[in-house]
Amino acid sequence: MKKQLFALVIVLLAGIGAASAQSNVTSQEYTTALGVKFYPGAVSLKHFIKTNAALEGLGYFWNKGARITGLYEFHGDINGAAGLKWYAGPGAHVGFYNSKYGGGSSFGVDGVLGLDYKFKGAPINMSVDWQPSFEFNGAYDGFSGNWGGLGIRYVF
Repeated sequence: MKKQLFALVIVLLAGIGAASAQSNVTSQEYTTALGVKFYPGAVSLKHFIKTNAALEGLGYFWNKGARITGLYEFHGDINGAAGLKWYAGPGAHVGFYNSKYGGGSSFGVDGVLGLDYKFKGAPINMSVDWQPSFEFNGAYDGFSGNWGGLGIRYVF
């Protein structure tokens, strides 16, 4: 378990370091987008608070519970690819679970690493990311590397 926590910390620090090192960040191509994220299914709301930083809220709901996640994402341009950005950052979550052995709650920390694309001339944004997390209590203690997925959002 210590190795998994160490790996999560390394991923978070690498993402933050890369975001801090980005020097040619330009303005984002949208401000707010609302949509869905697949695997597992979630409602996603992303809002830029700076030209290179966004907040993303995710609401996951399934038959065994729910999980609410908040992420702070550093964004940077990818040279030669208009509309495409990389992003990385930290976050946290709280979850509520049901099972045949009883229910419970959990909380944890998250990281995110991904790509974000805004279609030129269309109000559509897509993203693909990996969102590793570490839970501190509850039914699913420890590291989980199977969050993240494909996001499709409508841009306001």
